Amino acid sequence: MSLFTLSEADLRARTSLKWQTFPSDVLPMWVAEMDAMPLPEAVDAVTEALQRGDTGYPYGTGYADAYADLAASRWGWRPAPEQLRRAGDVMNAMLSLLLGNTAEGDHIVINPPVYPPFWQIIAGYRRHITQVPLTASGRLDLAALEAAFTGPDAPTAYLLCSPHNPTGTIHTPEELSAVARLCAEHDVLLIVDEIHALLVDPGAAFTPILSLPDAQNAVVTFSAGKCWNLAAFKAGLYIRGTEASALFDRLPPLANQSTGHIGALAHTAALRHGEAWVDQVMVEVAANKDLLTRLVAERLPGVRYDRAPGTYLAWLDCSGLGLERPRDHFLAQGKVAFNNGSDFGADYGQYIRMNLAASPELITEAVERMATSLG
Repeated sequence: MSLFTLSEADLRARTSLKWQTFPSDVLPMWVAEMDAMPLPEAVDAVTEALQRGDTGYPYGTGYADAYADLAASRWGWRPAPEQLRRAGDVMNAMLSLLLGNTAEGDHIVINPPVYPPFWQIIAGYRRHITQVPLTASGRLDLAALEAAFTGPDAPTAYLLCSPHNPTGTIHTPEELSAVARLCAEHDVLLIVDEIHALLVDPGAAFTPILSLPDAQNAVVTFSAGKCWNLAAFKAGLYIRGTEASALFDRLPPLANQSTGHIGALAHTAALRHGEAWVDQVMVEVAANKDLLTRLVAERLPGVRYDRAPGTYLAWLDCSGLGLERPRDHFLAQGKVAFNNGSDFGADYGQYIRMNLAASPELITEAVERMATSLG
């Protein structure tokens, strides 16, 4: 049974960011919220907690234990209890790691185009950004990383998005091992965002970096919020490698205080009971990727879409359209909202990011609006 069956009227009744930011005549296909009802077991966990008045502070290791069990069953790797620690959302966890393990004025590496908060937690906290863009094919550029690590502004940390947002690239085990070795060789802290870990196409293989022997110097931030559309519930985890034990000792004093108890219960239920649900999401997203490939070829010949196996997001190159600001054009003339590519890096203003966790009907309508706006 399809998960993306809600009517547009039902979706517009939501009061969250995706459906309330723009006027009602704009079709929102931007921020990473799914157009699906949540996992029933997560709803039950929240409802039961509220009914018994269980609305206090978080306690115990239930979330961490659920993650470890899922990692063992899905990826054949189990972190030890001492490798896990409670966190809030992924970006606050990454920020805490930066604040505890780097200093103001340090250089931090990222791979544009990349999720906008990566830029914000560096520049907003008086660190300097070192850009090592992905290659033209969307892969990590190992030679450029090594050059950055040995350059005049040698970085102290590297923020890696895996799978990569917005391109959907899934890094290979070989790439991840090579990155970890480079970081170890040059004393660069490797911080990896794995919030999209289960959001991969059927048959695609995601590798948790800490499942690799060469990557035990890394630390991962994870949350079930993205995979199960539970962004309203703040909860997550730090997971460190076996060679990164000192990292937790250097976290800021309040680094573990942003976890919500109800959030942890919802996320734990998702990890325990929701693999089939998220796998069904990605079956439907894979079909939507195929649909978008066809629609772009038929209706938007000036747009390039390179289908990728990770995430439910599409990264569209609109440079062939001759528009000064494609995202603004589609919003004003097509009444359809996308993420602006320039938010993922200054060189990507000709790109837009499109959310494919939606019904085929809405995706088709979005492309039709784009095509009509171009005349």
